[in-house]
Amino acid sequence: MNFLNAQCQSGPYHQERFGLCDNTSRPVAYADPESEETWIATVKNPDSKAVLFTAIDKCVIGDTEEPGRGRCDCMLTTNKQLYLVELKERGGSAWKNHAIEQLESTIQFLQTTHGEEYLDNFSPKKAFVCNRKKKPFVTIETDKKQHFFRTYKFKLDIQTTVLIV
Repeated sequence: MNFLNAQCQSGPYHQERFGLCDNTSRPVAYADPESEETWIATVKNPDSKAVLFTAIDKCVIGDTEEPGRGRCDCMLTTNKQLYLVELKERGGSAWKNHAIEQLESTIQFLQTTHGEEYLDNFSPKKAFVCNRKKKPFVTIETDKKQHFFRTYKFKLDIQTTVLIV
């Protein structure tokens, strides 16, 4: 497992706006600067930073690796920022907690694989749950966000927009 595996990466993307997709047309999640109708999440990059996309589920971590452990769909990195993103397209009530568990597991994989020293190079570090089928104003309880930050040093948010700062 290598989160820096070039075979799982694309970009860098310099566009001020592009999308994140995860559908049956491709085996892994991917970044798309053009086909907005397929976007589950929108990445806003107002400073046109170089953003590297890394497919985690089914690439960095294959389907047969770590059975029973979740993993998020992708990671976006700049030279200073790191964003983990879980893409959802479902209703119901369990999607939010399941997505947060996938993000937590991915952070643990990152810590084990590359160490805290690697993660300390990034600020901010954010974990996003993006669900196209739910309104973007879904809230996460403040205590859950605080616990997530204290435990993993990642800010947690549910939105359909990932803002590169």
